[in-house]
Amino acid sequence: MKIIGINGSPNPKGNTFQLIEMVFDGIKEEGNEIKTEVIQLAGKTINSCLSCYKCFKNQDNKCIQKDDLNTLYAKMINADAIILGTPVYFGDATGKMRCFIERAGFIALANKRPLTRKIGAIVIAKRRQGGIQALNTMNFFFYISGMIIVGYAIGIGTYPGEVQNDTEGKSDMRILGNNIRWLLNKLYS
Repeated sequence: MKIIGINGSPNPKGNTFQLIEMVFDGIKEEGNEIKTEVIQLAGKTINSCLSCYKCFKNQDNKCIQKDDLNTLYAKMINADAIILGTPVYFGDATGKMRCFIERAGFIALANKRPLTRKIGAIVIAKRRQGGIQALNTMNFFFYISGMIIVGYAIGIGTYPGEVQNDTEGKSDMRILGNNIRWLLNKLYS
């Protein structure tokens, strides 16, 4: 089984990354042979959708744009579970995360929804407001893609590493990881 965590933060080792790693720790608590990988959107070029509809015409699970999306999308197709993680910037998920889910979602719709019944979970790093809007943004991607949503967890922190002081958030990440592992085992054992 393979789980990918997609980190939408521009800070590759910041709070969002740390929260995804906490979820992975919860997944691995019972020593299961589940492979995990964090995919960093930082440093990648992901443009917004052109609304050209070539993905509908070509039916090849790819976008015609020559950026980093197709490689990342292929990893989603090959994963059993997908964790989307983002910090909250101006009340929502980061722009790069929004471009990523916009394009990946459109390609999936154009190609008979290959993400259907994959497991989805959400991790959010925030300071105060905006967690609900970021959650809604990423949930809609899961809903429209036909994925099974396990849940979400929020960690509180502004500067890198501050989420390590959020005891409740850390516990929520572990529980989310336990729930992902449990569901994977129910589906694939």
